[in-house]
Amino acid sequence: MTQRDRKGLVEIALVGDLTENQADLCQKLLDVEPGGECLLYFDSLGGSPYCALALTTLIVLRDLRATGVVVGECSSAALWPLAACKRRLVTPYSVLLFHPMKWQSDENVAMAEAAEWARHFHQLEGDMDRLLADLFGVALETLQPWSKPGRYVLGPELAKAGLAELVPFESLPMLCRKGRKG
Repeated sequence: MTQRDRKGLVEIALVGDLTENQADLCQKLLDVEPGGECLLYFDSLGGSPYCALALTTLIVLRDLRATGVVVGECSSAALWPLAACKRRLVTPYSVLLFHPMKWQSDENVAMAEAAEWARHFHQLEGDMDRLLADLFGVALETLQPWSKPGRYVLGPELAKAGLAELVPFESLPMLCRKGRKG
């Protein structure tokens, strides 16, 4: 069941490793009616790029009017669902980590399978980089200095780049009340 405030606005917390919570998060997004409004609270270190793609696709496909609020960390794979939000809010203390995708495998694979994964991984990395730039509405070159080799970006810098709105920490309670009115 999704969390709704008194006015019916769906609130979803994307916390921790997204991959570990993927089924629950997908269901919560599916519980928002198509074209509906929701608040997504981010405090996530990321997860699998496939999980990021699934969550992002649900937000876009269902045309959700999502507002993303970075309440702590929004790093790695969590950046894609944030970028898919129609409105993005950060505080002076919000932290976002941009970095190249990392390949990790705990399985024993044959050389041919490893070679195919490397080819796929290279293509996926480029495609995901372009998608992130498209979702943020900026040129890929805008994000590359943050992504390669990898960099922590604070809320004020993200806002200065035009990718989010900076909300002073003391204004958050007023903003939250304002967002819940009819």
